[in-house]
Amino acid sequence: MGVKKKREMQVAALTVCHQDLEILRSFADAEGKNLASLLLHCVQLTDGVSQIHSVKQIVPFLEKVDKNGMCDPAIQSCLDILAGIYFSLTLKNPLKKVLISSLNSLPKLFLTEAIHSFTSHLQEELNTADLYSYRKVIDNISSCMENFNLGRASVVNLLENVLYFLHKSLIEILEENRKFSGNHIVQTQLMNDLLVGIRVSMTLVQKVQGLQSDLGNDSGSPIWQTMCGLLSVFTKFLNDDDLLQTIQSTSGLAVILFVKTMIHPPEKLPELISSLLLQSVDCTSIPEWFMDSCRSLCCADVPASTLLFLCQGTLAMLDWQDGSMGPSGEALLLDTVRVLFTLSSQIKESTLEMFLSRILASWTSSAIHILGSSSPSLKDSLNGGSSIARRLLEYVYTHWEHPLDALRHQTKIIFRNILQIHRLTTEGADLVTDPFFLELTKSLLQLEWHIKGKYACLGCLVESIGIEHILSVDKTIPSQILEVMGDQSLVPYASDLLETMFKNHKSHLKSQTATSTWMDEWHETWVSPLLSILCGGNLDQKSYVIDYYLPRLLNYSPESLQYMVKILQASIDTETGACNCRGALGALMACLRTARAHGHLQSATPAWETLVCGARIKQGLIHQHCQVRIDTLGLLCESNRSTEVVSPEEMQWVQFFITYNLNSQSPGVRQQICSLLKKLFCRIQESSQVLYKLEQRKSTLDSENRSSGEQPPVSLQQYKNFMSSVCDILFEALFPGSSYSTRFSALSILGSVAEVFPVSEGTIQTVYQLSHDIDAGRFQILIECFTSTFEEVKTLAFDLLMKLPSVTAGQFQDPEKLQDLFQAALELSTSTKPYDCVTASYLLNLLIWQDALPASLSASSAWLLTCEAGEKAAVLERNTLVVIKCLMENLEDEISQAEDSLLQAASSFPMYGRVHCITRAFQKLPLHDLQLVGEWRLVVERLLLLSYRLSAVVSPVIQSSSPEGLIPMDTDSESASRLQVILNEIQPRDTNAYFNQAKILEERDSFDLEDLSTSVSNIDSFADIKGREGRTCDVTAQMVLVCCWRSMKEVALLLGTLCQLLPMRPVPESSSGLLTVQQVKEIGGYFKQHLLQSRHRGAFELAYTGFVKLTEILNRCSDVSLQKLPEQWLWSVLEEIKSSDPSSKLCATRRSAGIPFYIQALLASEPKKGKMDLLKITMKELISLALSVDASKGIVPQVHALNILRALFRDTRLGENIIPYVADGAKAAILGFTSPVWAVRNSSTLLFSSLITRIFGVKRGKDELSKTNSWRSHHHLALPWEGRMTGREFFSRFPELYPFLLKQLETVANTVGSETGEPDRHPSMFLLLLVLERLYPSPMDGTSSALSLAPFVPFIIRCGCSPIYHSREMAARALVPFITIDQIASTVHALLDSLPNSTDQCFRQNHIHGTLLQVFHLLQAYVTDSRHRTNADFQQELSDVIVCTKAKLWLATRQNPCLVTRAVYIDVLFLLTSCLDRPAGGQQPALESLGLWEDVRRIVLGSELVTGFPWTFKVPGLPQYLQSLTKLAIPEVWASLAETEGQAVPVPLSFPRLLESSFSEVRLLTLETLLERATSSELEEKGPHPLLCSMGEEFLLLAMKETHPGCFCRVLKILYHMNPNEWLPQTECCVHLSTKEFLIWTMDIASNDRSEIQSVALKLASKVIAYHVQTCEENKDFLASELRQWVQLVVRSCGDHLPTASRLAAAAALTSTTPLFLTSPQPILELQDTLSLWRCVLTLLQSEEQTVREAATEIVTTAMSQGNTCQSTEFAFCQVNASIALALALAVLCDLLQQWGQLGSGLPILLGWLLGGDDDPQDLVQSPHQGEDDYIFEKSEVNFWAETLTFVKYLCRQLFHLLHQSGWPSPHSQKLCHLQTTASEQRHLVSQLFRELPLSAEFLKTVEYTRLRIQEERTSAVLRLLAFLEGKEVLRAEDCPREWRQLMAPRTEAAC
Repeated sequence: MGVKKKREMQVAALTVCHQDLEILRSFADAEGKNLASLLLHCVQLTDGVSQIHSVKQIVPFLEKVDKNGMCDPAIQSCLDILAGIYFSLTLKNPLKKVLISSLNSLPKLFLTEAIHSFTSHLQEELNTADLYSYRKVIDNISSCMENFNLGRASVVNLLENVLYFLHKSLIEILEENRKFSGNHIVQTQLMNDLLVGIRVSMTLVQKVQGLQSDLGNDSGSPIWQTMCGLLSVFTKFLNDDDLLQTIQSTSGLAVILFVKTMIHPPEKLPELISSLLLQSVDCTSIPEWFMDSCRSLCCADVPASTLLFLCQGTLAMLDWQDGSMGPSGEALLLDTVRVLFTLSSQIKESTLEMFLSRILASWTSSAIHILGSSSPSLKDSLNGGSSIARRLLEYVYTHWEHPLDALRHQTKIIFRNILQIHRLTTEGADLVTDPFFLELTKSLLQLEWHIKGKYACLGCLVESIGIEHILSVDKTIPSQILEVMGDQSLVPYASDLLETMFKNHKSHLKSQTATSTWMDEWHETWVSPLLSILCGGNLDQKSYVIDYYLPRLLNYSPESLQYMVKILQASIDTETGACNCRGALGALMACLRTARAHGHLQSATPAWETLVCGARIKQGLIHQHCQVRIDTLGLLCESNRSTEVVSPEEMQWVQFFITYNLNSQSPGVRQQICSLLKKLFCRIQESSQVLYKLEQRKSTLDSENRSSGEQPPVSLQQYKNFMSSVCDILFEALFPGSSYSTRFSALSILGSVAEVFPVSEGTIQTVYQLSHDIDAGRFQILIECFTSTFEEVKTLAFDLLMKLPSVTAGQFQDPEKLQDLFQAALELSTSTKPYDCVTASYLLNLLIWQDALPASLSASSAWLLTCEAGEKAAVLERNTLVVIKCLMENLEDEISQAEDSLLQAASSFPMYGRVHCITRAFQKLPLHDLQLVGEWRLVVERLLLLSYRLSAVVSPVIQSSSPEGLIPMDTDSESASRLQVILNEIQPRDTNAYFNQAKILEERDSFDLEDLSTSVSNIDSFADIKGREGRTCDVTAQMVLVCCWRSMKEVALLLGTLCQLLPMRPVPESSSGLLTVQQVKEIGGYFKQHLLQSRHRGAFELAYTGFVKLTEILNRCSDVSLQKLPEQWLWSVLEEIKSSDPSSKLCATRRSAGIPFYIQALLASEPKKGKMDLLKITMKELISLALSVDASKGIVPQVHALNILRALFRDTRLGENIIPYVADGAKAAILGFTSPVWAVRNSSTLLFSSLITRIFGVKRGKDELSKTNSWRSHHHLALPWEGRMTGREFFSRFPELYPFLLKQLETVANTVGSETGEPDRHPSMFLLLLVLERLYPSPMDGTSSALSLAPFVPFIIRCGCSPIYHSREMAARALVPFITIDQIASTVHALLDSLPNSTDQCFRQNHIHGTLLQVFHLLQAYVTDSRHRTNADFQQELSDVIVCTKAKLWLATRQNPCLVTRAVYIDVLFLLTSCLDRPAGGQQPALESLGLWEDVRRIVLGSELVTGFPWTFKVPGLPQYLQSLTKLAIPEVWASLAETEGQAVPVPLSFPRLLESSFSEVRLLTLETLLERATSSELEEKGPHPLLCSMGEEFLLLAMKETHPGCFCRVLKILYHMNPNEWLPQTECCVHLSTKEFLIWTMDIASNDRSEIQSVALKLASKVIAYHVQTCEENKDFLASELRQWVQLVVRSCGDHLPTASRLAAAAALTSTTPLFLTSPQPILELQDTLSLWRCVLTLLQSEEQTVREAATEIVTTAMSQGNTCQSTEFAFCQVNASIALALALAVLCDLLQQWGQLGSGLPILLGWLLGGDDDPQDLVQSPHQGEDDYIFEKSEVNFWAETLTFVKYLCRQLFHLLHQSGWPSPHSQKLCHLQTTASEQRHLVSQLFRELPLSAEFLKTVEYTRLRIQEERTSAVLRLLAFLEGKEVLRAEDCPREWRQLMAPRTEAAC
């Protein structure tokens, strides 16, 4: 990066008036040695920095003056001028600070005169009458009081005047603020002035000594009166809600400060403030001055915010240290906190909540201060058991999950202070055994780890009492905390807690243990769990642990690195694990990377020699797991020393990494690679600067930088060679057809190179310059990157070219080439392919910025601007203007044609491309410093008119009711009237009138077409439109729609950009600015029209983007009329919504279309620091409409209001400002859901969904949920913890919802419970239960019952009786979180007791079903809670539940006629039996004796599974019953098998009998059980279960006759997991198929069946065929045809068009058969078939799906690890990524060809792969018209990862290497001759096709051009190889580069 210049300090120079200047000149002496001369010289300087040096000389000069100089008029005049200078300087000017510093050292001789001068000048300042100069005076007063002796003395001299001025200024500024109501820019400045005035007043009172005593002695003085006036003003501010809350808050401080200063005697102060806070002021006993000044504070109805700020003032302004206020002060402290507790239940506004939390934290700090010398009674009132401490803890528990980070932080401070307060109240007590701390520790540890507040509080607890007690309670806490670090939201909290804990633990162990063994204990506690996670945790968990925890651990304990490395090194060679697992190697690299980055590895190379070998680093660089590769690269690139020299080994490894890691699909991985390499480049640049300096000094490297072991010139040359080779690799990666990810990575890294190594300037030397390595070919490569369909690639290429101006300028010298480029850009700008116009914009901008426009275009504009060559900005402006004018001329012509025929425009010249290019040109131009202002104004004016015209052409389509299908697909030649009818039909039918009066098709003639005809004046008669080349275009609806909505999009973005970038012209006559006020208003009107009337989502969403830019500008605009526009527009649309006028054009369908976007833009741009008045008023109006029940106004306003509210609650920019309206929004949604109108219910549902997200957070993905709270998995039945909230927190934030939800639920429950309840009577039950199931009781609720969840429980239970099935299920799920674990048993007991007995005559099955569901879900939560199971009461509670369950056993028998309730009861029994199965035998005698097993066995044996089923599927509930019954029966079958093991005893129920069931549900569950057993046996590498071995015949029979797809698939899976020896020989006697016929049958299934079955059948067929080959080795021909069929089957399963499952199955089949078919020393298959299988491997390695590639790398890993191949490469037995696996696979294949002696036969086939024999070059180029009529949105299968030329390069290099090594003689085979002929013909054909392409084909015919380039490379490679065989070609360096030779080197290095 080079040495950065220090930023120069900018200082505004001081000036003096002409009169003072003349005075100085008159006193200055000729020699310039007196003070006047010095000062004159200073003021004549124009540079502020120089003046600073001059000012510093004044005081030293005066120190030399003798006493006689005191009377010198020159010195007196100079001091007077200095005072004037001081008051003229602004507050932040550094000169003012220097002047203060100097004058503070003024000799005493001159102090009196100086004070006089300053006092007189201050008086002049105080006499200022201009209100807008008040702020400067206030700043000067503030400056005088800030450590400035002269200033403070002058203020004290004029104290009365200063106070009067402050009083006057505050009153006048407040009045001025009211005058400018609505002009927020002026109001913001005035309010800032008020705030500063208040603060200066407070500073004055605090810093003027003796003021309090003076006031007490003379209460009638003018100062006293002014103080009373100021106090009155502050009181007024405190109560004024129109002011900023910061002003109110500061006023609260000022009121208390002034009262404290003025009251006499001071002992009365605490009592007065207490009465003020408690609103119990006795007006007869308080001072009269206080009553006069603070009357409004003495009332009974003081606002909550006022009381809050008074509490803040009380705590901040009074002296709480050492109990100086006595008992009354203690009473005031207690009164203050009680007031704060009251306010906490009243305040809901987020900003006031934030204030309250800070004030509470401040109160706890004050309590700590006062406890140092407090009375025993106060200690009793504040100890941990007191009510105050309890309420403080409740506040913490309620708010520790608050969405505001700052508020959560305050709860941590409060909690820490509570602990400190308790410690102070119990001095001398043992904290560890203290009941308060013990209870607190216990309750915190019992909480779930998902609660964020738990971490901070535990951390405070550890700091207070130490870690040893917590670890004694549970030693696994470190592991538990590490487990939750897979959740990103918890990671910061968990890592903070862990750091606190391990630091405390180490300190404790160190102090307690004299020997060194304590370190082992510490490692075992904190490091071992970490290593376990690093080696085996999930991906996110490991990443977060590495990022957050590992650095902290190593920083605190660097010596632990050796321990980690030792453990991990021992694990690497011994570990066996799943593929794509980071394992010990990944953990080692992560540890070393972190250690080096934080400076714990002092020198890289020696450390690697001792810690890790080079082979391991190379393994890490190409590891299959991306994070291992990143960590290894980070180890090489990162260092804590920016000048550490990069060693040659590091450079070689980095080069190796870049070669195989550019094509990464993960954006995060690409970003990390680019970032790490940039760090490396910076190290090279920084260390090269050191090396250059060392070289200049002719000295050797000092010991610190001798890691390279070379002299500076050698290291510098190595750097240069390395950077050059890296750039070579990167440019090679930009080949034709390279993937997006490769291009992105290569261009990003090249951009970093250009940025880090700048062009050499001055003394800075650069070791490398990218521009030196870029020739014409590489420049062309960068230009061609503009053709990428990904805009990121275009941007990176453009930015790179802009960083290389000399290269670009050198390449733009050919006029003909420039003309071609410009013409290509113009053609692309009107292409029908949307991405082409983006390419055009980049090309045009490049030509503009490089001043490379064609000569003809530049010449025509030469008159515009005459500028010198060096004036870059002027040239840029001229070029931009020329290009925009050119584009506008073209656009104007096209709009004129489109006005005649929109269809022709859509098919031949869609206009959006031109507008896009214009927008991009504006965005690149600095528009605030233009010279051609007149020209630009004309351009802008014309551009606006063109935009409106274009919009008018396309808007009929966008504003139609159905814009997606405007033009019919047929193209017959009907008359123009047909299109008129179509346009008539698409007139908006979803306005208010649509709801008020139904429209029918016959009424279409009544539509008024007049407006439409003005915009579409003449539509062609035919839909067959003549294109540019005279051909007929089939115009589709897609073409028209894309043309129209993209045109609207680009117009909106253009207008938004113009508003955002163009300077405003306040009046038309103004000489500055480009946009007039009228034009801005017109743009706003345009946006309003299209946002409120467009129906196409793409159109109004992008219009919204432009409109947001406009509203942001308007809110910052100084013009009041423009500033008011958003407010006016808002009122207008709200009135239109409320009016429900049938003539309104607002869209009432499509979620109100653009209306919510319009209002969103207006509200979101409102300044957040203000009062948000627009938001408040709008929300009030909308909620009123949403809650409206007035049918006379219609339902349209209500629908609009609900849709708009939804959008506003979803808008994150409104932040916490929207929270106060959540409760009302929820009411509107729940009540709206009961509306009889579908539109209202629909909108209410959408609003409710948005509110749930706003309240509870964003829904997490399934993969994220599965990894959270594994120990509390029962909650996944409802919701994850992340989507939930405690009832205390929810109802504290939204207290209005407590009575509302309770009342609504009661109403619903009462209706459900009634006998006449109708199913649809209360649809709101669904929403109510959705909210309630997200709440749960806080474990820290204690005795507080104000917001208890208990009242909801009986109503939820009653909702379980709903006649609606889904509602009963929801009620059961909602009930679970409302019942705490210790209440579940009793609740279940009560629910079971409420069930009817078998003798009851009348009962309702809905009630039974709902109750049983609740029992089931509660029991599930009960028995799965691991912590509760350790409770001693668990056994007894479970016994009680079983007894109650047995009492209702009839519900599980045929006495209960309802199968649905029977199924749920059986589920309950199954749950209880599974609970009994958990412990080992003999541990639950009490439960065994209850006889539950006998009852279950009796139910199973008496069930239909044994006796047979009398029903069909028409019986309700049969599927559920079958599943539940089968689940209960399966454990019974296993138990029977265990009892009769080895005995020939018949059992009534067995697995074969279950598999014979006619019901698929029974068979499916049975098969899943057996499959699980078979899979587990295989994974544990144990023999199969005897039962499975004995059931081979049943499985085969079932496979032949099974018709249910799920069952059939599972049968095949079971057979696949079993050993074929056990069942395959039985096929003949069992299913009458020979083993060969069974194989054919299996392959037929794999060929024809559905995806999952096909995959399983393929794997099974592979296993069977391997069995056959291994058992029939002597007769291979016996299976020849089957082998060929199997090969063809595998080949067909590898196609990119097939489902991922099919390709994964093929990969699995190939992996399992690799040793047999791919790498066998004696090939079993024919060479053609073997190579076909290898081609499958190569195809899978190039699949777009990462999972498929990873599966394919396993094939390569297996192939490299065989005895005959492990020496082929150095990466045998290593997990590698797909990129290098492709190269390694080819290496192994070529080695095998040589081993097999099949090089002659295999070479033609490999050359055929190289040539791409399947492609016909003639098909590579489309006909001129082909492809342009394709439907725009139809996409064929595209592989964005595979790179043809990468495969060609690897194969070509390997063949060159093989032929070179083998010394194979020149061949003369017929196949090779035919190949040579074919390749030569193709090369000739490709050359011919190239010549037929147009100029600039790389831009205009990109696809065809790329295909031809690829084919050209392929044919060239084949011909070169053939020439090499004939001895006509010499092996070149690139054919077998060094890294390739290293890659293919035999494995000689032992595993390290």
